[in-house]
Amino acid sequence: MRIHIRRMLQYLVFIFLLFFVGTVLIKKGSEDMEPGRAQGRKVHGDGAGAGDGDIIRRNQDNAVLPGLHVPQNGALPPGAAGGGNQFRNFAVGEQVLRKKDWHDYERIQAEKLKTGPGEHGTGVVLTPDLKRTAAADTKANGFNERVSDMISLDRSLKDIRNLRCKEIQYLEKLPNASIVIPFHNEAMSTLKRTVHSVINQSPPELIHEIILVDDYSDRKYLKQPLEEYMQRFSKVKILRMDKREGLIRTRLYGGRQATGEVLIYLDSHCEANTNWLPPLLERIALNRKCIACPMIDVIGNEDFHYESQAGDIMRGAFDWELYYKRIPINNAEMKRRQFDTDPVKTPIMAGGLFAVDRRYFFDELGGYDEGLEVWGGEQYDLSFKVWLCGGEMEEVPCSRVGHVYRKFMSYTVPGGGGVIHKNLMRVVEVWFDDWKKYFYMHKPHLKGMNYGDISKQLALKERLQCKNFTYFMNVIAPDIMQYYPPVEPDPGATGFMQHVESGLCLTFTQGRKLEIILEPCLPSRQKKGGNQYFTLSWHDDLRPGRNEKQCVDYPNRVEGGEPILYPCHGGRGNQLWVYNPTYKLLYHPTSELCLSILPSVSKGQDGKAVTMVKCSKSNPALSWKFEKTFKKVLTRLNQQYPIVFK
Repeated sequence: MRIHIRRMLQYLVFIFLLFFVGTVLIKKGSEDMEPGRAQGRKVHGDGAGAGDGDIIRRNQDNAVLPGLHVPQNGALPPGAAGGGNQFRNFAVGEQVLRKKDWHDYERIQAEKLKTGPGEHGTGVVLTPDLKRTAAADTKANGFNERVSDMISLDRSLKDIRNLRCKEIQYLEKLPNASIVIPFHNEAMSTLKRTVHSVINQSPPELIHEIILVDDYSDRKYLKQPLEEYMQRFSKVKILRMDKREGLIRTRLYGGRQATGEVLIYLDSHCEANTNWLPPLLERIALNRKCIACPMIDVIGNEDFHYESQAGDIMRGAFDWELYYKRIPINNAEMKRRQFDTDPVKTPIMAGGLFAVDRRYFFDELGGYDEGLEVWGGEQYDLSFKVWLCGGEMEEVPCSRVGHVYRKFMSYTVPGGGGVIHKNLMRVVEVWFDDWKKYFYMHKPHLKGMNYGDISKQLALKERLQCKNFTYFMNVIAPDIMQYYPPVEPDPGATGFMQHVESGLCLTFTQGRKLEIILEPCLPSRQKKGGNQYFTLSWHDDLRPGRNEKQCVDYPNRVEGGEPILYPCHGGRGNQLWVYNPTYKLLYHPTSELCLSILPSVSKGQDGKAVTMVKCSKSNPALSWKFEKTFKKVLTRLNQQYPIVFK
């Protein structure tokens, strides 16, 4: 009996050893077949990560080591474990990161059924009464407060994301966020709607807190009534400044009081769109030195309609007076990105809406330059600091937030324009190195102006071992020189544009509806800079007045249509125009048509629209003359785009 028991025990030990050896061999064979699964540090939670959709591992010196690709669409790399319909997994080192569909489908379906003013992002119909009181309703805020009050605080927006955004899954484990919203004398309905939209459109587990920071408002409804209203939201807190500090310091104060892992700054007149938050947080989870910016959509300041910006996703840039500009995505970025939904590296942020790792922002970057006062220049300071000192900045196409662009600044800026100039000078003196000469070339009146002590910023620049500004211009943003060179080339033509036969001048209206019409020519002293002044710019587009934002655009490409005014994009196409001084024709190469006038105008009737017709050498209705032309530029243009006569 004892012998039998002993043999049974020996047999069980043999089976156990055989199972153990087999398991080891199978595991080793699996690892040999998956060379990408080298050991590495964990990505989530330790600050490692990368942009460009790549999971990477870093050693203790933060050097980049080869890693695994993180598919934007949730597809699995070889060897990664599957996770069913809701979750997708992929491996990084010894850690499996799970991906998840963060959409709130119940809310999405409920919002489809909503009806009422402004629902689904439509504009409120402006009745005669609303039109009559529009000026008064707009005066206090720079947008129509009465229209805003008509719209539900929980209104639905149309989902204008790329269709592929609806299929992308994001990391199951994301850092939480503190949403910081500074405000000064904001309209109650827009402030409330900002908070409502953030809460409605965000997974609750990702919102650590929402911090409203009052920059010393004096409107009574923003005191006790606001406090009482926000008590219904457990995660909302209100902080108040002891004196008027301005946007920059108010943001800094709110950020320093926050305790979430990620700071997300929003303006106080925004509306978050569907699933806006996970795409931002994932970029920071993958790379804590990435500042992620949502796509900023437009909420109309009169009827509160919701739409994308002209050109949709573009790269942020600047001209040499440091006005913010948007430029097309360059070829290098096009090649780097696999899909239109992939984040775009942007040289300059718009400024008001962005997400950043809280500790990276304050402990490493030092926040904003604290010498910047009130408002202006802060987005440049942060953009240059990030790019030149080891970070990255992206615009995330699948994260969209609407923003009300005011008609005008509805409150005074303490210190006025002098403060903004001082801020810009600080940015230039800290970051531009030898390139600052171009800034002062465009703003010579600022030379010698006091910009304060910048020693702390220069010391930070030294401590972080930041690169010089030539690196920024040559590597990060070489396309700025293409669109906004420091010394602009000559335009093709400038001044009034007179129709030869009728004697009338091309005129652009400056009211609510932008139009191009013909009116009697003004005396020459009134034309310069007025609404009869046009520039055939070196971008080869036609720009009215001194405004660099609007261009004459002809999108129809068929005969008989009317040109319109549309935001300039610098990409030629519908906005490409060529003036031929020999035939006195204004030619539109994209449509192969020329600018003409309607028959009634040739009889002396003003105020009529212009039109586009087939080009002709002998039709007097097509003849125009510019006040001043530049022969060399026009010769080049006419050689490059010869007129097609039909």
